[in-house]
Amino acid sequence: MTSLNITPEDVLRMAQNLRWEVGEDIHEHITEAIYTEAARLADRAVLRPDKEGRFDLDRAIDRLVTSRRWGFPIMLLLLTLVFWITIAGANIPSDMLASLLLDTIHPLLKSWAASLGIPWWLDGLLIDGMYLATAWVVSVMLPPMAIFFPLFTLLEDFGYLPRVAFNLDHIFQKVGAHGKQALTMTMGFGCNAAGVVATRVIDSPRERLIAIITNNFSLCNGRWPTQILIASLFIGGLVPAHLAGLISAAAVMGIAVLGVLLSFAVSWGLSRTILRGEASTFSLELPPYRPPRIWQTIYTSVIDRTLIVLWRAVTYAMPAGAVIWLLANIQIGGDSIAAHIIRLLDPLGLLIGLNGVILLAYIVAIPANEIVIPTILMLTVLITGFNPSGTGAGVMFELDSYNEMLRLFQAGGWTLLTAVNLMLFSLIHNPCSTTIHTIYKETGSKKWTAIATLLPVGMGFLVTFFVAQIWRLLASIL
Repeated sequence: MTSLNITPEDVLRMAQNLRWEVGEDIHEHITEAIYTEAARLADRAVLRPDKEGRFDLDRAIDRLVTSRRWGFPIMLLLLTLVFWITIAGANIPSDMLASLLLDTIHPLLKSWAASLGIPWWLDGLLIDGMYLATAWVVSVMLPPMAIFFPLFTLLEDFGYLPRVAFNLDHIFQKVGAHGKQALTMTMGFGCNAAGVVATRVIDSPRERLIAIITNNFSLCNGRWPTQILIASLFIGGLVPAHLAGLISAAAVMGIAVLGVLLSFAVSWGLSRTILRGEASTFSLELPPYRPPRIWQTIYTSVIDRTLIVLWRAVTYAMPAGAVIWLLANIQIGGDSIAAHIIRLLDPLGLLIGLNGVILLAYIVAIPANEIVIPTILMLTVLITGFNPSGTGAGVMFELDSYNEMLRLFQAGGWTLLTAVNLMLFSLIHNPCSTTIHTIYKETGSKKWTAIATLLPVGMGFLVTFFVAQIWRLLASIL
């Protein structure tokens, strides 16, 4: 037997050369050959009733929802409809919850604490801080989640979401990512941490890292309330009342689509730089359409998604409310700690079309995106002194309607630019602490965890900076 002086490096070099010689579409040809042979064997072994002339509903629907011409418009139309129903249906129950938790229960708790002689600082910490922050999370988050999640789950049960992945598969391959990233991105619309875990279905380590890093651009459940509220107050207010819900839904839809486009762009950039490589083939078998089990879907979506997410938000809102109250009521040099921090952050915030209140709120809300709006509300009261309830500074307050909330933001110096850039920054900023921890567990790498955390927040600052400068330039010209 003769020995060949072939080193492992020679084998790898030969494999690399052969890989490019066989062509980029070799995986598609292999997959097509496998399915063609499987179909041939099935035709020989399986007897099927003659369906010639029969109407096939599944094929008829698929010809529409997966077509090159109508697939994407139908997808956008369905998601816009879901957002419109969520926005139009959430306002009244949200006001009712706010009235109950803030206008009724909060005064009762204050009276009860006064009758027991509880010290003012403990009363403020527990009731004006922890309770009111939690009450605002419940009143702002629960109604839209209770509507959005069942609607989204109905689309999932019907079998439509795999069609979304089918429509997006070709684009993901073009940008150098895996087609299954469409599925993990869809999971991210519920929870980014769940989307990161779902990337386990991607076999290629390179493509899995791309999916993990870009999953943050999917609007998670904690960011939907911020998008819906700001769009309703500022975007919907630009048009007549009968069009406000539709325009607000279109604005939220635009932000969600922008997140998808950013996923494509960042995937393309990563696949051609630090994660260079060839995209793998994704074979997706579309499940048959099934009639949604409406009541079971509503029950499971409320229990498995809405209440679990709400409980997570409450567990983070309570300590966050305590922190905010302490920052607002502990004074240094005659001013609160929160006021000092806000003044320090204001120059940067104004440069990017936001303000110090919003930046501080996002620092406090790193544990959970759900508490961004309650934090902004409380801090804005502290800075502006706008407080319909007449309570002291740093105390969360009662708002009877969206109009009072709009008045509060305007008293804090908010403009349409502030609202637009908040919606953009809510989309493009660092993941929450749960997602960051999940990324580290899945990658086992501090390097990739840092990239997945710092890349989006850096992009958020850049995008809002350029939007603010272009906005102000056009405003000065016009």
